[in-house]
Amino acid sequence: MKDKMIATQYDGKVLTEIAGFSISQLVAEHGSPVYLYDAETIRQRCRDLQMFETVRFAQKACSNLSILALLKEQGIVVDAVSAGEVLRALAVGYSATSDPPEIVYTSDIFDRDALQVVAEHHIHCNLGSPDMIPQLAEVQPGAEITLRINPGFGHGHSQKTNTGGPQSKHGIWHEQLPSCLAQAKACGLKVVGLHMHIGSGTDLEHLAQVCEAMERCARLVGPTLKTISAGGGLPTVYRAGQQGMDLAQYHRLWDEVRNRLAADFGHPIGLELEPGRYLVAESGYLLTEIRAVKKMGDNLFYLVDAGFNNLARPILYGAYHPMAICPVGQRTSNTNHDVVVGGPLCESGDIFTQEDGGVVSRRSLPAAQVGDLLVIGCTGAYGAVMASNYNSKPLAAEIMLDRGELRIIRHKQTLEDLIANERSALETVTR
Repeated sequence: MKDKMIATQYDGKVLTEIAGFSISQLVAEHGSPVYLYDAETIRQRCRDLQMFETVRFAQKACSNLSILALLKEQGIVVDAVSAGEVLRALAVGYSATSDPPEIVYTSDIFDRDALQVVAEHHIHCNLGSPDMIPQLAEVQPGAEITLRINPGFGHGHSQKTNTGGPQSKHGIWHEQLPSCLAQAKACGLKVVGLHMHIGSGTDLEHLAQVCEAMERCARLVGPTLKTISAGGGLPTVYRAGQQGMDLAQYHRLWDEVRNRLAADFGHPIGLELEPGRYLVAESGYLLTEIRAVKKMGDNLFYLVDAGFNNLARPILYGAYHPMAICPVGQRTSNTNHDVVVGGPLCESGDIFTQEDGGVVSRRSLPAAQVGDLLVIGCTGAYGAVMASNYNSKPLAAEIMLDRGELRIIRHKQTLEDLIANERSALETVTR
């Protein structure tokens, strides 16, 4: 197995192999577009965080069962934000009754399905709204709970990924913690955990502020507290010039908080980290075929057969992804061009090279022709998991490279699959 590629090493260049596998051969066998994951990259990211005693994967980032099973093998536990995610975790063997819990349900509401699944499987809950306290007490009397606190501030790579402060819907407002503690006690629930998460793609300066806020809130809870969660938000390097996190320093900040609380409360305090994107983003590649090359005024467009139905991050918040060209035929030029990369959807916003706010930008990419492949990197998080059938496009296949072997972890949806449910309903009506 070759060493993991760093995104900045292939961005804007020609790329013909990933982890020793031919890109063109992968597409020939599995179609285009297709999602590819390198398992060893995920293992490496798990090793990066081994100083944290409990690493809880935010599976909303990538909830494929095979990815969850791989993370379970690495000792990673999971966070679930829906009934479906709880069932996914159970399906790969995570326990609902372990200590610390291997599955935690985190949300700002209980929908009907979630409340039923939580009650049926005795799932530990991380409550993000005061109204959830009595609702849980009805179905899990005497339960131990975690409270997710909005510390009053947030930060992230986009306003849409900012999960703290007064404009965020997430968490219990920090000033309401005393009343929620009283409410939990009145309902017979025991607060044993606190959780804070201020946003995705933040930095050490802002994350350090969370430590201070957590310590203040923890002292309001008192000795019933067993665990504090630092949340997620660890940055991923997508382009040259970006900096990764000093993980050792970050751990030291939280370890100091945990140790002070343990000394004051007279018992150990568990420390959790809840990464999502950090563990899986760099493992993923979206492979897509160039189907048109055309000029529009001063802009040169590469139009590919993947769209925001496959990868929504660029249209959602102008996310940057590294890109490379895999030539399939004879290369006609060794020069790069400034190009706009777009997809096939009947939407002007179906552009992969755009900035926050929908501003179309250009990317320096090698000269390409119809039939060549575009490799979009760092798509392992919030890629396939956010895909849709918009424009009646089938969901792409997902494949995994692991220790020199290749396996399909989700089959490509067929055109017949798209309409099967509706066809059955239509046939029932027209009988």
